Amino acid sequence: MLPAEILGQIYEQFLGKVIRLDEGHNALVEDKPEVKKAGGVKYTPAYIVEYIVQNTIAPLLEGKTMQEAANLRVLDPACGSGSFLIVAYQHLLDWHKEWYIQNLVPLMESGRMAEIRRLLPAAPATKSRKGRSLELPVYQGKGEEWKLTTAERKRILLNNIFGVDIDRQAVEVTKLSLLLKVLEGENEETISKQLKLFAERALPDLSRNIKCGNSLVGWDILKDNPGLSGEEIARINPFDWEREFPEVFLKDGFDVVIGNPPYVRQEGLGEFKGYFQKHYKVYHGTADLYTYFVERGVSLLREAGIFSYIVANKWMRANYGAPLRRWLKEQCMEEIIDFGDLQVFQGATTYPCIMRIKKSAPKTSFDVTQVKTQDFRDLGEYVREDHYSMNQKALEDNGWSLADERTQSLLDKIKSKGVTLGEYVGGKIYYGIKTGLNEAFVIDEVTRARLITEDPKSGELIKPFLAGRDIKRYEQPKSDKYLIFTRHGVNIDDYPAIKEYLRQFKDRLMPKPKNWTGIEWNGRKPGAYQWYEIQDTIDYYEEFEKPKIIVPAIVRAASYAYDRTSIYSNDKTSIIPTDDLYLLGILCSKVADIVIHSISSTKQGGYYEYKPMYVSQIPIRSIDFSDPADVARHDRMVSLVEKILALHKQLPEAATPHERTALQRQIEATDGQIDALVYELYALTEEEIGIVEEANKR
Repeated sequence: MLPAEILGQIYEQFLGKVIRLDEGHNALVEDKPEVKKAGGVKYTPAYIVEYIVQNTIAPLLEGKTMQEAANLRVLDPACGSGSFLIVAYQHLLDWHKEWYIQNLVPLMESGRMAEIRRLLPAAPATKSRKGRSLELPVYQGKGEEWKLTTAERKRILLNNIFGVDIDRQAVEVTKLSLLLKVLEGENEETISKQLKLFAERALPDLSRNIKCGNSLVGWDILKDNPGLSGEEIARINPFDWEREFPEVFLKDGFDVVIGNPPYVRQEGLGEFKGYFQKHYKVYHGTADLYTYFVERGVSLLREAGIFSYIVANKWMRANYGAPLRRWLKEQCMEEIIDFGDLQVFQGATTYPCIMRIKKSAPKTSFDVTQVKTQDFRDLGEYVREDHYSMNQKALEDNGWSLADERTQSLLDKIKSKGVTLGEYVGGKIYYGIKTGLNEAFVIDEVTRARLITEDPKSGELIKPFLAGRDIKRYEQPKSDKYLIFTRHGVNIDDYPAIKEYLRQFKDRLMPKPKNWTGIEWNGRKPGAYQWYEIQDTIDYYEEFEKPKIIVPAIVRAASYAYDRTSIYSNDKTSIIPTDDLYLLGILCSKVADIVIHSISSTKQGGYYEYKPMYVSQIPIRSIDFSDPADVARHDRMVSLVEKILALHKQLPEAATPHERTALQRQIEATDGQIDALVYELYALTEEEIGIVEEANKR
């Protein structure tokens, strides 16, 4: 039998590919369109599969009789090459063999056949030379090791294992994998003996167990889309769960649903969004495909059944995850294992988590494990040592923080001490500028000088321009790039040099027509903008001209900069128009960081998203200007921030290494004084300060 890892590689190398001929009739091997949308096939590591199987099937088999085990139904609704089903099947084989050794073998050895009959699941009797006899499910192989018969392995497979996938080739590979598993450990002699004894075919027909179809879309899609052609229906491949698995749903559903659903981003779901909106509670216009697989998977369970998937963890904090978060709070959550930014899937950046749900009334709490390293022998052992309890009702719809009890108590205290940044600044947190084609609109100093020489009026539209990577903590931003800011409403004929410069990019700058039906488009996305204008409407552009705090979108820790030079910045930044240095000090503090790290999406390498949706939630301690002590704290903060800004300004001008080191030490000391003042403002205890310091080691 091929191991699961090899079968997964077969799927990645074969099932995820398609061969097509180019215009020169050369054969090209490419990813299938659905695989391109998913960013490639994501093969699940064996230790993840083992953990999910062990923690779903094992609890339901505990204390069960053989007859009860015969009714266990295990499903993977996106089975791919069958890696989850193979491991689930192996788990069932091991459980059955051990059960027989403990309960059946002693009866066999003492010849108590009547008792054996009562223990076994119902099965047809067979004839032997001596007449009717009982078909025993185990036999002794070489070395007197007890083995399951091929007939018993077939019975377990047909009774217990089910799968669905939209890819017909994947379905056939899953069937093949499971059939090979049936024969594992057998040879021609042992199989021949069993076939002669029981007069059966060696391999079972899996057409009732492993089926091809769209797990998320039923035939009711035809009600809203009566004009679908036969070709379109075949491509969508609707699936009726109750008709395809009638025996399962006579017993109200599956006992276990496991798997790793496809990683397809919302951009590839356009044709199904109307259907999803109508049929799924977790629907959001920008939700990725896996969110619907979660709801579908739980809906397929019988009462007290267990669901467990490995999916992206973005749902915990992203806007599109809000409906899913609300829905999950109504479920019986049992466990979340969050891998943060650890790269569980080889060669893929996915930020995964394992979730486990029981089909039952919700509980007050569930277990959480935040995995900090993959350097462990066994995931189950790691979870047992590092898990903690999470209050399910305390989770907020605007984002889930899976902090432990001590940290969560601290976060609650910090939030109680202030108003959100969004409220503090009156909602004035703005995204940076997205041009739609930086190659055209972002220029260097040489090009800037040439355009202004050709037409001095060009200088009105050319602005100093920063990328997110240019933003450094407390430093005055500098850049050698410039933005041709042809905002909406600009008359390009007033700027002939810029018009002529942009003309070379015109084909790529054209907005895509809304009624475009071609396969590819060389220009920009649809929109109400002229070819020479930047893509997004920036009606707040004057805010870039004011003093402002600039926030890079993806950094490891607080990296807010302060600008008074009317510099513009790209869409990997956001800005807060203000000259409030007290606010800047709080935002750059460790207290602000522990909050944002608890609510922000993670990125590879220990990075976090500092986008407006997260930054706006940071609690800002307001000053009571009628309280002299509070005024003194405010003034001290402003003084410290002015000092650290001045030190950073001096740093590039340091004449000697010694002078530079001295400035760096002063910056570190001032930074520490700002943190200490913030601890005082939020009235943190020594223990709470310790939690902040531990969480924000810079």
